[in-house]
Amino acid sequence: MAGRIREEDIAATREKVRIDDVIGEYVTLRNAGGGSMKGLCPFHDEKTPSFNVNTQRGFFHCFGCQEGGDVVTFIMKIDGLGFAEAIERLADKAGVQLRREEGGDYERPKGPPRQRLVEANRAAQEFYAEQLGGADAVAARQFLTERGFDQAAAEHFGIGYAPRDGEALVRHLRGRGFTSEELTVVDLARMGRSLYDRYRGRLLWPIREPGGQTIGFGARRLYDDDRSDAKYLNTTETPLYKKSQVLYGIDLARTSIGKSSQAVVVEGYTDVMACHLAGITTAVASCGTAFGDDHTRVLRRFLHDHDEFRGEVIFTFDGDAAGQKAALKAFEGDAKFVSQTYVAVQPEGLDPCDLRLRDGDAAVRDLVARRVPLYRFVLDNVVSQFDLDRADGRVDALRAGAKLVSSVRDRSKVDAFARELASMVGADVEEARTEVRRASGRRPDAAPEPARAERPRNAVPDLRDPRFSVERETLKLVLQHPIAIGRTTADIGTNDFTHPTYRAVWELVAAAGGTVAGADDPGWVARLREAATDPAVSSVISALAVEPLMREPDAAYVRLYVFKLLELTTSRRIAEVKSRLQRTNPVEHASEYNRMFGELAALEQHRRLLRDRMTSES
Repeated sequence: MAGRIREEDIAATREKVRIDDVIGEYVTLRNAGGGSMKGLCPFHDEKTPSFNVNTQRGFFHCFGCQEGGDVVTFIMKIDGLGFAEAIERLADKAGVQLRREEGGDYERPKGPPRQRLVEANRAAQEFYAEQLGGADAVAARQFLTERGFDQAAAEHFGIGYAPRDGEALVRHLRGRGFTSEELTVVDLARMGRSLYDRYRGRLLWPIREPGGQTIGFGARRLYDDDRSDAKYLNTTETPLYKKSQVLYGIDLARTSIGKSSQAVVVEGYTDVMACHLAGITTAVASCGTAFGDDHTRVLRRFLHDHDEFRGEVIFTFDGDAAGQKAALKAFEGDAKFVSQTYVAVQPEGLDPCDLRLRDGDAAVRDLVARRVPLYRFVLDNVVSQFDLDRADGRVDALRAGAKLVSSVRDRSKVDAFARELASMVGADVEEARTEVRRASGRRPDAAPEPARAERPRNAVPDLRDPRFSVERETLKLVLQHPIAIGRTTADIGTNDFTHPTYRAVWELVAAAGGTVAGADDPGWVARLREAATDPAVSSVISALAVEPLMREPDAAYVRLYVFKLLELTTSRRIAEVKSRLQRTNPVEHASEYNRMFGELAALEQHRRLLRDRMTSES
């Protein structure tokens, strides 16, 4: 559809969509007081939460990577969408009907809109789920029954069946108005001599994003004559589905993960099902690929994985060689977590699904409860390869263990692991430390290398310098509570702000009509941010819009900061006049001297008045 989206519809969308609801689908947020919420930033790795959301002003800002903006900016950034696509997606969520102006310069991005792809996946999931009850799906139902899953479980997880007829889904979705391009882009169908179904004669699990929208499928082989020998087929990379960032079950587990600060990472779809049905509702699994750094980032956002809310991540691995390899890979990424990492392995090598089938739900819960620290599990496996009853075996075990310990990226954990290794091998602690230093390529007698922090060179003073604290708090009031500060800013001018970035923010406020103009404007902050041409100014606007105030902004607090700002300006002016007086000869330049002396007296009187007002408001 040609034409630009009408401004009133864009404004209505922004007004109706709650920013915390939207961001909450990607980040677990906790109340930080004063209308502010905090969580781990989805745009960069961090271990202490610096991502803030101001629900009253509809703005977010990360004080770590400086990303910020309104709900539209967030969706554009997190999902890689253009402005119009982001508005369309939010409008659909808010129930706003978008209209377009004729002859606008809007050009839709190439390929089907994201919302159409989401709708195609949703329609496909509903179709597959309906087919599971049909006569053709006996093998699929038998597969589930043999693994202890009934119809209620299938419905809870949205499981379905792809008919063996190679065009059943294509016919159904074409009848619903979906195009061949839409079906192939989202990998529901493929093009040969004609369009055919991607999955045929397979049991399917819908893979969903945290908000619950279906973005892909995992399909299990059921028949010996299946054209593909692969036991599992997964959706390939699409505009919706990025396998390195997808966790199966995250839509069902995210709330429990946030509440308990615990996540259980299993290896397959049926293991996730078994855990959830056994009461371990924090279970998730990677989809057709090893658990990696991107999966870690996704999980940490829901885990409250930072110092204040330290939690735990529990991996379940098979006891075979593949399980050992997976444990080593998880250990390599251990430093990515603040949470403690554990491993839960059933002694006979049973996975959660088989364990539940044999011993019941309680056995699955007990498996998770008997977890052991990940580093101990990995070291045990390395050391167990050697005969510790022999001297040369102990030496080899120490060297192999030291090589593993030296690979740990979190250097603060190295010494503790070295002591653990010494205990396991039966070696002296200092001997273990020496081997670790040797394995890391440093001289065995070298002292620990101190961390060195580089000091960045800033072109402007630090925005958080105490000298500018009054300017910062005043601008926070201006952006967050323009109706409260209102006309009290009438006496404020550009010269009241000494930091160039803060001054630029005030200039934007003044150009927009002052705080009175923002009193009834829900898009007040967004409008100011869009008007900024300097990225530093744009960033600080979003920061000031979400940073909590020092206290509830009642009338007294507002006046206090306005008077403080004006008093500081007056004090600077007094210092300037005094300096000029000291350089002026009262005899040779009597007229100029007397004029400045009178100005100084007036300034001193004005400052006393402001200080009196500040005292009365404190």
